[in-house]
Amino acid sequence: MQSHAQEYLRLRRALGFKLEYPSRALPQFVAWLQSTGAQTITTEAAITWARLSAPANPMTLSHRLGVVRGFARYLRTIDPATEVPPVGLFGRQRRITPYIYSPEEIGRLVRAARQLRPPLRAATLEALFGLLGATGMRVGEARHLSRADADLRDGVLRLRHTKFDRDRLVPLHPTTTRALRAYAAVRDRLCPKPSTDAFFVSSTGGALGYETVRSAFRLMLASAGVPTTRGPQPRILDLRHSMVVNTLIEWQRDGVDVAARLPMLSTYLGHVSPASTYWYVSAVPELMQLVAAGLHRREQR
Repeated sequence: MQSHAQEYLRLRRALGFKLEYPSRALPQFVAWLQSTGAQTITTEAAITWARLSAPANPMTLSHRLGVVRGFARYLRTIDPATEVPPVGLFGRQRRITPYIYSPEEIGRLVRAARQLRPPLRAATLEALFGLLGATGMRVGEARHLSRADADLRDGVLRLRHTKFDRDRLVPLHPTTTRALRAYAAVRDRLCPKPSTDAFFVSSTGGALGYETVRSAFRLMLASAGVPTTRGPQPRILDLRHSMVVNTLIEWQRDGVDVAARLPMLSTYLGHVSPASTYWYVSAVPELMQLVAAGLHRREQR
């Protein structure tokens, strides 16, 4: 079964899927299933494994079961005894309410990163979170950015093999470019011989791991005074949501044609169409007030 799982992941990657989570979860499921002595996948076994996760919220359970379901569909063409777990066993997935950071809160997060130790870790995370807040890039896109693809003369980043294996260019604001130049100078001084060609490096000079970023993020939240005890729980991904919402707020303030600009924002974020960008829009009070005021002005004409 392990060889079938490897072949399944290989075929999916050949179709352009990144499979970061399935590539971790599926081998865990297969190893667990074999440890039970099972010869094939059953719905009962899939549910039992999915529930081993903690915390076992409906979203996590659905994601874990979805990994098994995809593999089971593939395996059933080889072993007809394979059971494919039906959808909806853990209820309907709901969109997690994002935490929308204000520009001031993003600034405090960046300053909190500056206080971390050692100095290279602080410089890397300050630059990383500043970039995420300014561009709405996915954290994986930033982590995998290579030095060769960071053009800090013209202020353009080339992101390769992103979601659905798409490449795109991300133009930077001059202030963002200057901040990245400053980081690169500090990085090269503190780590003249890194073991990676990644733009962002860890405190040991290697590739920056996601767990390193996430653990630092929790420390930064506390230091920045971002509330975590009520309402939506702040996540790194919410910087992407916040970039979209804050951009729309700025456009509404400036009186621009949002509908005409939205395809540009969609392309910038790496979406196939504006329909994907709507997922990141939240009806925060300030945005809704500006939208209502704009509708009122048009009605008065």
